[in-house]
Amino acid sequence: MLMIRNNSYWIYRFNRLLSSYLSKNGENLFSSSVTLNSTMKKLFDSKQYKEALNLFDQNFEICNDSTIDMAIKACTVSKDYSRGTRIQQRLSSKSLNNSYIQATLLRFYLEFKDIDNAMHLFSSITNKSNYIYTIMFKGLITNNMAEKVFDLLHEMKIEPNQFTFTVVFNACAAVANDRARKIGKKVLAEIPENYRNNTILLTSAVNMLMKFGDVESAERIFRSIKTKNIITYGAMMKGYIGNEMFEKALDLFEQIDIQLDGVTYTIVFNACAKLCNSRAIKIGRTLLADMPEKNRNDNVIINSAIDMLMKFGDIKNAERIFRSVKAKCASTYGVLMKGYNLNGESWKCFKIFEEMNQKGIIPDEITWNILIGACSNSGMLHHCQYIMDRIPLNIQNNIQIQNSLIDMWGKCGSVEKAKNIFNLVVDRDTITYTAMINAFGLNGMGTRAVELYREMPNNLRNHFSHICVLNACSHAGLLHEARTIFNEISLKTELIVTTMVDCLSRLFMFNGAQMLIDDYEKINTPSIAMYMSLLSGARNNRNSNLSEKIYERMKSLFPNEKESLASGVVLLANIYSSLGEHEEAKNFRSSQIKELGVKVKVGLSWTEIKGQIVQFKAHDHSHPQSAEIYAKIDRLKSKAIENGFIFDSSWITRSLNENETIESVLCGHSELLVIALNLIQEPVPKFIQVVKNLRVCGHCHQFTKVIAKIEQCDIVVRDANRIHHFYPNGQCSCQDHF
Repeated sequence: MLMIRNNSYWIYRFNRLLSSYLSKNGENLFSSSVTLNSTMKKLFDSKQYKEALNLFDQNFEICNDSTIDMAIKACTVSKDYSRGTRIQQRLSSKSLNNSYIQATLLRFYLEFKDIDNAMHLFSSITNKSNYIYTIMFKGLITNNMAEKVFDLLHEMKIEPNQFTFTVVFNACAAVANDRARKIGKKVLAEIPENYRNNTILLTSAVNMLMKFGDVESAERIFRSIKTKNIITYGAMMKGYIGNEMFEKALDLFEQIDIQLDGVTYTIVFNACAKLCNSRAIKIGRTLLADMPEKNRNDNVIINSAIDMLMKFGDIKNAERIFRSVKAKCASTYGVLMKGYNLNGESWKCFKIFEEMNQKGIIPDEITWNILIGACSNSGMLHHCQYIMDRIPLNIQNNIQIQNSLIDMWGKCGSVEKAKNIFNLVVDRDTITYTAMINAFGLNGMGTRAVELYREMPNNLRNHFSHICVLNACSHAGLLHEARTIFNEISLKTELIVTTMVDCLSRLFMFNGAQMLIDDYEKINTPSIAMYMSLLSGARNNRNSNLSEKIYERMKSLFPNEKESLASGVVLLANIYSSLGEHEEAKNFRSSQIKELGVKVKVGLSWTEIKGQIVQFKAHDHSHPQSAEIYAKIDRLKSKAIENGFIFDSSWITRSLNENETIESVLCGHSELLVIALNLIQEPVPKFIQVVKNLRVCGHCHQFTKVIAKIEQCDIVVRDANRIHHFYPNGQCSCQDHF
């Protein structure tokens, strides 16, 4: 017998001998199937599948069923479909009736997603065993045809065994519809007593019940398991997470007294990421610090750890973990970039993308979507075009990517490019229409948003499309259209009513807005978002009495909504300031913010200069060209005054300090610094893009119109609510309705 010894010399000699045999095309090296099987097994075990199959073809005459079985397995793992089908065609009826070959062929077809041939083969097997049923059931689940399992189960003429029951529970978990619930619970109730201590079977039952949302029954089964393993704990914790019971997942984790596996780390990190409270942060960080070295190069575990740290806002440690990974894959880069998007540092995604390119790592569809999201967040058209130019055409034609691109171009101020993508979409879905409606709305094209909404098939309209079109009406002052659409909507959710309240409040129709709120609260709990919309309108109207009443009502109804109440404090303080009551504004703001114990969001604006994102806060002097920036603002200020522009002190939200003027305070706002920075570049740009994380104030809006006219350039400013297009004729796309 030809033997392959476990050293490089003998492997070398064997490969030379085998090559010599193959080159002679038919010289019989093997005298028996035993020798052939032994040689093929050695090749199979060393992953030399092509060589094993060549050997099989040359010696088919002496192959037995074991050889055939091994050859089909080699075709499966080497993904050689055509060769596998050819082997089946050469088989005798005797071999085709061999249960092992039938099972291997069934796996082969299911692996290649050839369900028709798999079903044909399955139907031809006369004496189906539980083993055959289990293979078929598993394959159907893998091929997203789990419901077909129920049909075959109904036809099953033998009693299922523990393995078959386990796979049936997995199928029920995958489908989780009414039929699956009925079958799953019936099968669980009827399983023989001797299987009720089988940990694997009961773990799959726990998973199934959790997918059904039947947490109580899952807990009962879990408690009945005498010998729990780490997989059982994992199924239970994962079920809690799936049912948004994150604290219970951590409670169970703290009860585990056996060694953790990699899956458990991932599950616990995910639970901590969902919670993000002090307990979760402590557990997550401790678990990560104590995690064995062997788990630190598992990309799935590390990805979940990075995601968790990013959810904690711990960017520094997330980056440190990322850098420690030796073999990064596309998903590892993706989870880091997703974290940057979440934490408002989207510009970092583009550097990470360059690193991916340098290392030859090709983004998958999920990663491209994250990058498109980064472009949407950054708001810079240059980034959008740069990323889009690199997305492969086959991925660009994917509807999910196309929908994301429509959203991206809309949020970055290019409605035309958003419409171009929209026109390319063949089978438009709800998201396609909604993204385009939102693009029109954000960019002040309310009428076009309404027109597209009317073109949208009724069956595609949903909660989000209603909100987007109403928001478009709100930002364009289209009251009649908003009322008509609002009255047509049968199910008026909190957000839909809030958007209508916003529309009325922007037009200072406070009685109508309050009536909507009152009607909503007759059958629903109050919504702070509605009161914030009302307060924002009152602030624009400088109605201090109404604003005070709204804020007091908010404090009474929503004492724990600290962030929203802090925003309300700022709005009310600004009203006092706009009326010249600066001392009252200062005292009110200081006392209320201290009482709430929160930090007020700092206003920031950014732009792109020579490929780099540059960010400013109000009265920022950190930029190397600060002297030139403020000199440019002074020149713009002088030209504006010459043209009759008046700086409105009502937009100053505090008392003037010594050596300050109305002009110096108002002209120090971050968006104006960004615009000035662009205007001192060489050559002077004719298109300027600015993104601001807060709402643009009335003064900056008026002054930017003047700047666009003085400099004869287009300026696009995206604030927290919408996008303003300032034109060289001194007008804005919002028509001053903001």
